[in-house]
Amino acid sequence: MMEITGLRKIFGKGTINEKVALANFSMTVGDGEFVTVIGGNGAGKSTLMNCIAGVYETEEGKIVLDGKDMTTMPEHLRSQWIGRVFQDPSKGTAFDMTIEQNLAIAYGKGKLRGLTPGIKKSEVDFFREQLVLLGLGLEDRMKHKVGLLSGGQRQALTLLMATIVKPKLLLLDEHTAALDPPTAKTVLALTDRFVSEHGLSTFMITHNMKAALSHGTRTIMMHEGRIILDVSGKERETMTVEDLIEQFEKKAGQELDNDRMLLG
Repeated sequence: MMEITGLRKIFGKGTINEKVALANFSMTVGDGEFVTVIGGNGAGKSTLMNCIAGVYETEEGKIVLDGKDMTTMPEHLRSQWIGRVFQDPSKGTAFDMTIEQNLAIAYGKGKLRGLTPGIKKSEVDFFREQLVLLGLGLEDRMKHKVGLLSGGQRQALTLLMATIVKPKLLLLDEHTAALDPPTAKTVLALTDRFVSEHGLSTFMITHNMKAALSHGTRTIMMHEGRIILDVSGKERETMTVEDLIEQFEKKAGQELDNDRMLLG
């Protein structure tokens, strides 16, 4: 479970460009809950994710993950419990290392490694089994450098790396936005599968409003650093994209005007 209480983040504090990115933001995410996050540019979505991951320090508030207060913990320590996949497929992997080596790094996260160099055969066998699950033939290319992979293959690999050691929380920052529609569909299907099989608590930012309703178990809409809509259960099951737009305009007091927001 993750508890966020009174989170406040300000950019350019004390200057004429001061911007309140998160305004007393609070929410609780239960074990295994898959939250999709939508909102216009500047709504605070990526800022929230960066605060949770430890990229940004916050002015106020508290972030507690599975009973552990992570509010002032540096990013590299939080990464032991948090998996993350970025929008850019080139992030999250080492392009000049092999698929096998990248997986070994991810698999060793938070573990003490012995003095024996190299990757154990048992680990290689395990990595191959995991790659088969992707259905992309990467199990036959384990010695190939990641830089040779397509964007979709690389993003699928990054998703596998982020979940190969079950994290307490999975953060997905528009992780299909840079992919073509068929590849994005494949990566989303893999996302649903991994989240379900591992029972992962998950945040997924998306600009695709249809995807926000068809994936996950809960949808929140952000505006000016706060939650203006939080739906789940039966209410979410019957909600349409048109309903989302109507709710946004009602609660935000303005029309939804954002070229990056996709209706379908």
